[in-house]
Amino acid sequence: MASVSPSSQLNKAVRQHYMSLPQEGKCQVTYIWIDGTGEGLRNKTRTLNSEPKSVDDIPEWNFDGSSTYQAEGSNSDMYLIPVCMFRDPFTLDPNKLVLCEVLKYNRLPAETNHRASCKKAMDQVAEHKIWFGMEQEYTLFGTDGRPYSWPRNGYPEPQGQYYCSVGANNAYGRDIVECHYKACLYAGVKICGSNAEVMPSQWEFQVGPCEGINMGDHLWVARFLLHRVCEDFGVVATLDPKPVTGNWNGAGCHTNVSTKKMREEGGLQYIEQAIEKLGKKHAEHIRVYDPREGNDNMRRLTGLHETSSINDFSAGVANRGASIRVPRQVGNDKRGYFEDRRPAANCDPYVVTRGHCSHLSSF
Repeated sequence: MASVSPSSQLNKAVRQHYMSLPQEGKCQVTYIWIDGTGEGLRNKTRTLNSEPKSVDDIPEWNFDGSSTYQAEGSNSDMYLIPVCMFRDPFTLDPNKLVLCEVLKYNRLPAETNHRASCKKAMDQVAEHKIWFGMEQEYTLFGTDGRPYSWPRNGYPEPQGQYYCSVGANNAYGRDIVECHYKACLYAGVKICGSNAEVMPSQWEFQVGPCEGINMGDHLWVARFLLHRVCEDFGVVATLDPKPVTGNWNGAGCHTNVSTKKMREEGGLQYIEQAIEKLGKKHAEHIRVYDPREGNDNMRRLTGLHETSSINDFSAGVANRGASIRVPRQVGNDKRGYFEDRRPAANCDPYVVTRGHCSHLSSF
């Protein structure tokens, strides 16, 4: 049995007594932001005198950036700018979650605030109505650093029986997956599916279709909800692109892309044009498809385990070993979307979608 955190063993019945107390018209708002690592999420909560009707009703706030890898202690105040509001599935209505951009003391975007530039790029190409869908893979770990439910000494059966599986000997941690799905639906996150993945204890959820900046907003909040649900269960969700070395699949964040012209009759020609452009920028994209300039993805994109080689750009219909996959139905219909299989599980969706936005803008 994998190790779980001591906090998850606290008496939840006692907790429920307090959670059911009335709030006397007040509203708790939890502010969420991306920290200086570009991967971690932080949050803190304040009280408002009434339920906000929109994100415009939520005031700016601040935090100590020297404790989140975002500022020096001598000038540490950072601004939290609310940008997207959701219902809170943990403390329930009328309480809210709010995703925030981070600004520095001079009110310029923090180094890991890629939303600001993404929003600008999306606004410039709004007439193209770019839709995205992102497939977030993740792996469950115990607090002992081993994949959840893996044998303490040794390994589970080889890959093959776990993908979209059912049964206690195949699917590890389904309670977490289903609770996360429900939390997303309650919050208003545009989650559209989930499934067990190829490696045991590895799962995937999909978010989309989302237009423009909404893709990054909804995926980041879905990630926050995942980590928060896992906290309740006492396990850890990692987005490491290759969490276990050896003959085990890595974890990606496949990104599906479609413009208005791609979705219309004859749209396949625009899909092919986009793929040609992407091929010319392959090295540039690899550098921004994980937080470490491609070093994370280097462990994953080996040409094995349903990946392409990190060094080569390729595309094909229904080919999961290619950089870009065109679904077979799209090939038959001659319109639709394409799937970029290169982004790592720990990519920043703002960076990934911004890149596709800029390369599709000339259509």
